Amino acid sequence: MEKKQSGSPPSLIDSTVVPGDVVLDLSSMTNQTIMLGGGLRQYTPCVEDTVLGIVVDSKADNFLIDIKGPVLAFLPVLAFEGGTRRNIPKFEVGTLLYLRVVKANFGMNPELSCTDASGKAAEFGPLKDGYMFETSTGLSRKLLSSPTCPVLEALGKKLSFEIAVGLNGRVWVNAATPDTIVVVANAIMNSESLSGAQQIIMVEHLLKNIQ
Repeated sequence: MEKKQSGSPPSLIDSTVVPGDVVLDLSSMTNQTIMLGGGLRQYTPCVEDTVLGIVVDSKADNFLIDIKGPVLAFLPVLAFEGGTRRNIPKFEVGTLLYLRVVKANFGMNPELSCTDASGKAAEFGPLKDGYMFETSTGLSRKLLSSPTCPVLEALGKKLSFEIAVGLNGRVWVNAATPDTIVVVANAIMNSESLSGAQQIIMVEHLLKNIQ
């Protein structure tokens, strides 16, 4: 008598698999929903990316910066507008910085700068006060897309706030009141899996809490 095969996929825990092995047969999974993640959490640095970094240590020539990548990045102490040995900035561990990636070679620590391509400080540098939170890198790219992301457009019509978005999946928000900061941060974090129309409805609902 033949043994009837179970409908559930076999367990491959502690088993060896090689290219060509079927580890999950999707054709047999009828009437089932497969949920996919919202985006990557670890960031892969690319030249000219803008990122939010956290100072984790300081050396004689560099600051060591966490940018959510596979390795720490470094920020030369002279990588600031008009930077000289006489005016080296002093950053405490934990300081949040808005930075630009200038070198990102495989197997090497990325190099950062606090200036734009012309050597000007522009918007780069320390981000004081406010609130920083993490998102997927996919959501960060949506927030920086053009035209303006629906959630930011809807928030901007009703609220006054500052925002800095890093392509490494970090967002900083600041506003005159804590309530505004909380609403903006919650709206952004809730927006990832919503359509444009749903984002606008969600923002309107959140705004009722501070009116």
